Amino acid sequence: QVQLVESGGGLVQAGDSLSLSCAASGRTFSTLTMGWFRQAPGKEREFVAALAWNGGNTDYADSVKGRFTISRDNAKNTVHLQMNSLKPEDTAVYYCAASQYYTGNLHYAGRYDYWGQGTQVTVSS
Repeated sequence: QVQLVESGGGLVQAGDSLSLSCAASGRTFSTLTMGWFRQAPGKEREFVAALAWNGGNTDYADSVKGRFTISRDNAKNTVHLQMNSLKPEDTAVYYCAASQYYTGNLHYAGRYDYWGQGTQVTVSS
């Protein structure tokens, strides 16, 4: 089992930056592919960014490319999502997800076995 705990959400204005963190425990962190997904009210959960466990692949949703950066700190068992130039349409609950040794389609939520409880990000216009 893997436990994931997100932090760093909040209320910001359009154009501001925010950094989310996800602390993982329960498995060797370096073997985990880590992803961020988000879900806005009334919408489906969507892929945001992910980083393969072996460093072989990093991917972003088109809507966040150039604005968001995912990174990991294996020494601290933590993955970060740096969000810059935030827009009102970025408002959502952001979820951290993990899958051990996964190197397939990083966008596919169904392949992630572990999920955090989510953290709210609200961007006002």
